[in-house]
Amino acid sequence: MRHRIRVGLASLAVAAACGGCGLGLGPGPGTSAVSVTVTRGFGSQQIRVLTAAHVPGSETVMRMLQRSFNVQTRYGGGFVESIDGLAGNGSRSDWFYYVNGVEAKQGAATTAVNRGDRIWWDLHDWSATDSIPAVVGSYPEPFERGVGGRRLPTTLECGANVGAACKRVTAALTADRVPVASQLIGTGSGPDTLGVVVGTWSEIRSEVAAALIANGPGASGVYARFTGPDGSSLQLLNPSGKVARTLGAGSGLIAATADSSSEPTWLITGTDVAGVTAAAAALTQQALHDHFALAVQGNSRLPVPVEGSQ
Repeated sequence: MRHRIRVGLASLAVAAACGGCGLGLGPGPGTSAVSVTVTRGFGSQQIRVLTAAHVPGSETVMRMLQRSFNVQTRYGGGFVESIDGLAGNGSRSDWFYYVNGVEAKQGAATTAVNRGDRIWWDLHDWSATDSIPAVVGSYPEPFERGVGGRRLPTTLECGANVGAACKRVTAALTADRVPVASQLIGTGSGPDTLGVVVGTWSEIRSEVAAALIANGPGASGVYARFTGPDGSSLQLLNPSGKVARTLGAGSGLIAATADSSSEPTWLITGTDVAGVTAAAAALTQQALHDHFALAVQGNSRLPVPVEGSQ
């Protein structure tokens, strides 16, 4: 059973209790500075963005979406079928949502909205994978506001030969009010911690998050993989999981993923030191905005997945 159906069905009990409305948690004091972004094609086409200065304490992700968009639902109101008339085809593409760059663990009707949340709905092809644990396009989230209303500590692991890139990443996070704790590479971030790993692919490939990426989109939700001796090439995949482009020396990647027992880990990596340096330079809101992951080579920045094939 696909992950998107499992998420939708998680809302059914609540939805059934109110005749299909599927819209509520109890009232509370309210919250502020919440944004909703709606895109299609892995963020490649922006549909609409709204920011709410104040939302009621009873707000859920579904209710907030329905306040400002024309929404059609299925499964008793727990699963979004269309937004402003845009719908998937049921067998290949559907709507998915992320809060602060993290894939939802339950239905939108039962997910509370917290202060500063960045909610992102995207209509995309799920033929290669129906689960993308984390995306980078809401940066500086999840580092600044956290996950599920909890700000989590951030650990930073850096390789031996990427000192300049590591300093740049540290400076970027610090500028975004994110304190980081440095630790040895390979230590791991722990179950209630966000991790950032900076290093060449050959140095970080044993990391859990890197192993997920090496196993393809079905394991990691990342449409890119390193190949060749010591990760000397970076393959960029299309939405079907096929190779669309191959980058060589000096190429880098910013991507995020997680397994079922941990919070997301971000990898800032590359084929070599030059690739890592280029990736570190792209750790900005402007460069990452609305991208699921980002490949770089020199001054070129390539959102992934990409269209076409070799």
